[in-house]
Amino acid sequence: MAVGDCEKSFAETALKHGIKLVRYKRPWLNQRGHFDLPQTASAIALPLEQIFAMLGGNAAEQSAKRTTPLPGDFIHEDTGTLIEVDEMQHFTSFRLQTFSFYPVESPLGFDVEAYLWHCRRYSSSADKYRQTKTAPAFGNGGRQRQRAYYDALRDLAAPAMGHPPLIRIPAPEGNGRAAFEQNRERILSALS
Repeated sequence: MAVGDCEKSFAETALKHGIKLVRYKRPWLNQRGHFDLPQTASAIALPLEQIFAMLGGNAAEQSAKRTTPLPGDFIHEDTGTLIEVDEMQHFTSFRLQTFSFYPVESPLGFDVEAYLWHCRRYSSSADKYRQTKTAPAFGNGGRQRQRAYYDALRDLAAPAMGHPPLIRIPAPEGNGRAAFEQNRERILSALS
């Protein structure tokens, strides 16, 4: 499957069910991560700082990055709900570790236990995906740690910035249509 095919089929299936989704970027969700969040999101600064440190991030490098917005998968513009479709590479052992830093009261639009299960199931394969790719502020082989950090950033920052809880859709097999259908009721309920 080519890059973007999973997300494309997910959006096409959503549209068949009357849900229009568009790609998004938000200025507060940028390459600097928690170093550039507005004061309104101060409550999530500490957990994100802890996640960043646990993942071995370099604070000087991260805070010096540009404020280029990170592209996201989708937003449902009528409700402001952000939706991320996660293929296998999101279910790493690094991502598994991030959840232990989430505040208990964090509003999340997905089942954390299901995500923990996916991480445990797929981490041996996901940890090998782009294993040697360098990522700024995370060093050699840091791409997986960077992805885990940015996923946590999205999860915690979306509601802190006034959006409904971010919806995560697991698609470890890369099938966007199936991922939508398996989660259709949950999606429809969240967007109504």
